Amino acid sequence: MPLLSPPPQADWIDQRNELEQWLAELSPAAVLGLDTEFMRRNTFYPQLALLQLGVNGRYALVDPLAFDIGSALQVLNNANVITLMHSASEDLETLSPWLPEGPRVLFDTQIAAAFVGMGLGLSYRALVAELAGAELDKGETRSDWLQRPLTASQRDYATLDVVYLEAVYHPLAERLAQRDRTAWHTEDCERLKRKSCSREGDLQPQLAYRGAAEAPREQQALLRRILLWRDATARHLDKPRPWLLEDALAINIAQQPPRNLEELDRRCSGQRALRSQQRAELFELLQPPVSAEEIASTNPIPPFPQGKAKQALVGMKQCVDTLATELDLPAGLLCSRRVLEEFVVTTQWPEPLEGWRRGLLHDRLTSLLPG
Repeated sequence: MPLLSPPPQADWIDQRNELEQWLAELSPAAVLGLDTEFMRRNTFYPQLALLQLGVNGRYALVDPLAFDIGSALQVLNNANVITLMHSASEDLETLSPWLPEGPRVLFDTQIAAAFVGMGLGLSYRALVAELAGAELDKGETRSDWLQRPLTASQRDYATLDVVYLEAVYHPLAERLAQRDRTAWHTEDCERLKRKSCSREGDLQPQLAYRGAAEAPREQQALLRRILLWRDATARHLDKPRPWLLEDALAINIAQQPPRNLEELDRRCSGQRALRSQQRAELFELLQPPVSAEEIASTNPIPPFPQGKAKQALVGMKQCVDTLATELDLPAGLLCSRRVLEEFVVTTQWPEPLEGWRRGLLHDRLTSLLPG
C-alpha cells in the first residue's frame, strides 16, 4: 500500500480570526473531518495541544496554545454539518470546554466500522488501509504535542489524521444504509457524546470496585465518600486521581480508617498530590460516622455471579453471541460481558442496553434470569 507522500499542505492557524475565517468557508452541509492531539501525563483534564480540520481537500492545523479558540467551533452545531471523527471519546472529552454537548451531528468511523462487520475497536490506520488503500505512518504516536514549534514530521502526521476521514466516510455510510444500521449508528454516536462530554463526576464510583462487593454496606458507603472526595479534589487540583489516592489505598482506608492524622500520613506516603492540606481534608472527611441515609444512597456494589447466576450468565452470553452472529455484529458491540454480569446479579435492566439494544435483547435475556 502506498504511503501518501508528500502529505497535503495544511494551513497553520495561530490566530482566532484566521480560524473563524477558515470555518466561515464551510458549506452549510459540510462533511468536516476533525481530530485532536492532547497530552494527559500529569493532569486530570486532557490538555488540548492541536486541533486538526479537513474538508474537501482543505486542511488546517489549529494551535490552541497560541490563542483562545473560544466559541469558534460553534459552527459544528449547525444541524447540517457532519463532523467526522475516529474513536472520538477522548477527543470529545478534550473539546468539551468549547463543545460541551459535542458537535450536533457526529459520525464516528470506528463505531461505523463495527456496525458494518469490520470488527470492534478497529484502528484508524487499519481502517484507512482497508478502505482507502493507504498506509499511515505511526512514527509520531508518542510525540510531545505541547512543544513548539512542531516538527515537519509532527505536522505531516497530524494532517494525515484527517486527510482520509472523508474517504472512509462515504463507503462506511453506504454500508450502514445497506445493512439498515444507520439509525443504530446514530444512536450510539449520541450515547458517546453524552458520556464523553459530561464533566460531572460519577455519583456512584464505588460500583467499579467489584473486589469490594463483599464488604459491609457501611464500608461501601465510606468508600463512596472517599472516592467522591478524590474525584472532586482531583478536578479542583487538575491532577490524576491516583496521584491523590491509588485505588488499593482508597479501599484500604475504607476498610481500616486511620486512627489519627499521623497514621494517615504514614499510609499515604508517596501519593504525589496528597499534600498536607489534602491529607487534613481527607482525615476530617473520615471522622463522621456513616449514617443510615448515606448507606441508603449508596448503590451496593454488584458481586461477581455465583451459583445459579453464574449458570444463567453462560446462557446469556450464548444468547448474545448467537444473536450477534445472526446480525453480523461484534458481540461486544451488542452487549459486553460486564453488562451481562451486572444484569444477572442485580436483575435491573442496564442503561447501556437501552435504545435499539433493548428491543433485541430485553425479552431474550430477561427470560434467562435465575428463578
